[in-house]
Amino acid sequence: MSHQTPTDRGVPPGGSPVTALTGAVAPHEAPVPRTAPGRLPSETVGRRREILYFALHGRKVLVSVAILLVLLVIAVVGPILRPGDPNAFVGPLGAPPSADYWFGTTTFGQDVFAQFASGLTATFLVGLTGGGLAALIGMTVGFVAGYRGGVLDEILNMITNVVLVIPTLALLLVVTAYLSARGLFVEAIFIGLTSWPWAARAIRAQTFSLKTREFVDLARMSGASSLRVIFREIAPNMSSYLFLTFILLFGGSILIAASLDFIGLGPTDGTSLGLMMYNAVAWSALQLGMWWWFIPPGLGITAIVGALYVMNVGLDEIFNPRLREA
Repeated sequence: MSHQTPTDRGVPPGGSPVTALTGAVAPHEAPVPRTAPGRLPSETVGRRREILYFALHGRKVLVSVAILLVLLVIAVVGPILRPGDPNAFVGPLGAPPSADYWFGTTTFGQDVFAQFASGLTATFLVGLTGGGLAALIGMTVGFVAGYRGGVLDEILNMITNVVLVIPTLALLLVVTAYLSARGLFVEAIFIGLTSWPWAARAIRAQTFSLKTREFVDLARMSGASSLRVIFREIAPNMSSYLFLTFILLFGGSILIAASLDFIGLGPTDGTSLGLMMYNAVAWSALQLGMWWWFIPPGLGITAIVGALYVMNVGLDEIFNPRLREA
């Protein structure tokens, strides 16, 4: 029996390196039970225990998870503590933080904490929807192009390059001109449809490398369909890479949404952290010394995106033993 463990690394533009750990074991004369493609049961259990150990002892991952959990708790509990419309006028105008209004109020008497909690929920939803859609499109295009090759690969690669060079801001301006009302869902869909190309190109490169392995050849010789080979043989062997790619897309979607909201091209209804900062700037919160209006949403966006990227680095070290040894 021969054992191969190729390690392929990819660096998406603007993101930190992500690592794919793949394994493959050539077929044996006698049937050997397996719990994952290319791994014996003892190897799989040992690998999982190793990953779990370093995950529980990795400070980068633990700190990142703790930060995200705290923000998630605020997003869930906040609307319960401050029910009703977060944009309603409920208190004195421009009041600083107090026992009654923990984050103070805006120039119009709106509760900043209620807006912050609602904005966190919207931010997580946009990141999950936009990042999830981008990951789905990127993985589909990357797997099909990398595995099939030929003319189909050239067509998909051309489409990827076209989407990659489309000026997102100009496209959004055109879309905005034809939409009288924009919601968080529309924003998330737009982000997902425009932020997948780099993921597709990275996954395509990984698939090109894996499709020449012996266990993929064996699956093809056994009569397995292309979809079965992709989802049962190739995808599981780059699961860590796919997970890290999704984290980067999740954080990137949140950053894009916050940027669009801040320049006034975000949703026209509801609230988000980016919209809070846009309103704070529009109504001169900085000049009036109302720091409690713009600092919480700014720190919230920074904490979420920073925690996601630190988590990506920490998980990269966990999945790649060579980085732990360095």
